[in-house]
Formats: sequence, C-alpha cells, structure tokens
Amino acid sequence: MTLYKGMVQEGSKRARALGYPTVNITQDDPSVSGVYAAVVRIDKTIYHAVAFADPSRKLLEAHVFGLSEGVYGRQLSIELVEKIRETATFSDDETLKSAIDDDIAKAREYFKN
Repeated sequence: MTLYKGMVQEGSKRARALGYPTVNITQDDPSVSGVYAAVVRIDKTIYHAVAFADPSRKLLEAHVFGLSEGVYGRQLSIELVEKIRETATFSDDETLKSAIDDDIAKAREYFKN
C-alpha cells in the first residue's frame, strides 16, 4: 500500500469529458504506474476510488466514488491499495471508456471483499 498526499489541482479534464471526473495530485515516484483500487481521504471523510498513476506526467488522478462536491485547492490523501492493471494506450475514446468502466467494476469488487 502506497500513500500520497497533496493539494487537489486542476487537470486536463479529459476524464471529466468522458464522464469520469477525477481529483488530481502531483506524484513524482517513477516506480508507481498503472490503475489501482484506492482509498481517498478528504478532511475526515473516507471514499473508495479507482486511481491512475502516470509517472510521465507526474500525476496521480482518482475517480472518487460518491464525491459530488468540488475539492480544488484542498488537501487529500490517496492510498493505492490494489493494482488493477498496467498503463495502456487506447485507440479511441470508446475503448478508453470501456477500460475505465472495467477498472471501476474491479475496484468496486475489491472493496466488497
């Protein structure tokens, strides 16, 4: 389990445009990449999430289940608890959306156990 803390920053909003809004923090650990089931803590509230670590962009982004409020500029922590898959490149947005849906389903299944 790997824990990252940081202030939520604005990203490119590509995931939001696809229907999967994310919170983004900087992470510069080149050894961590891929998609993970994650636990996100904002203030004293704990959420489950699916997170994507991209060392080439020095970014960790998480689609947080049940988060409806804006959190730009707030501190949070993201704990990567289970790797779902390696980073992949997708030929189009529909293929990417399908992969994200699968990632979300796998993360939700992880948290059921």
